[in-house]
Amino acid sequence: MKRHELERLAKHYRAGKVTLADFCAQVMQPKSEQLTDTTLDIDRARRCGFPEVVFGEGKSVETIVEIFRKQQERGDKSLATRIDATKGAALKEALPAAIYHEKARTFRMPSNEPTWGNVGLVTAGTSDLPVAEEARETLRWMGIEPVFIQDVGVAGPHRFGEQAHLLSDADAVIVVAGMEGALPSVAGGHLACPVIAVPTSVGYGASFQGVAALLGMLNSCASNVTVVNIDAGFKGAYLAGLISLRVHQAKSQSEG
Repeated sequence: MKRHELERLAKHYRAGKVTLADFCAQVMQPKSEQLTDTTLDIDRARRCGFPEVVFGEGKSVETIVEIFRKQQERGDKSLATRIDATKGAALKEALPAAIYHEKARTFRMPSNEPTWGNVGLVTAGTSDLPVAEEARETLRWMGIEPVFIQDVGVAGPHRFGEQAHLLSDADAVIVVAGMEGALPSVAGGHLACPVIAVPTSVGYGASFQGVAALLGMLNSCASNVTVVNIDAGFKGAYLAGLISLRVHQAKSQSEG
């Protein structure tokens, strides 16, 4: 149960609108729910900020649909990652209101809630777009529409500098890059916020499917750069979203 839900329930109990038995039943509600093939964590949003996300590889269409429908019944946001085109088409047929993004390989339910947060998303090259789109769709699932800057890698160093001002107020910036993975360090030297580096598997032989970029980012001399796994657009976006959520909550409390 989320904090605002608990506060509302307590007020209703004090006002006599809810019986003691109903109050106890709702407070002691289970934190997980057993589905056909999965145990859904229905307490994830309260503990971790956002609901459980489905990793789509290896899961059947029926399993994903069941999870989504249960989350929608509860009013939770729904997102699945690593969904190929065949599975995406089948999911879309079962849940026509959902959004399938083929390049990002994501499947999510849309939300009518207003957007919030201030997150930047930067790519070094066009080949990094699939990973960046996974990050962007994850942020959209959270309710954040990122400032998106693409194809500003270090082969043309002026390109990032020309647009860095667009990120000056960002709570966090995600930088997606393959090859030698240099762009996050450049971004870190221009920005006063956390820079979340996402190495991609883009590159020739000695890039070792993203290992070279990963090692370069881990050894960044820019103090505000941190790194997630190779091709992990979702993870980079989730971390950026949590940072932005904290900033958003702090601003809301100070303004309130």
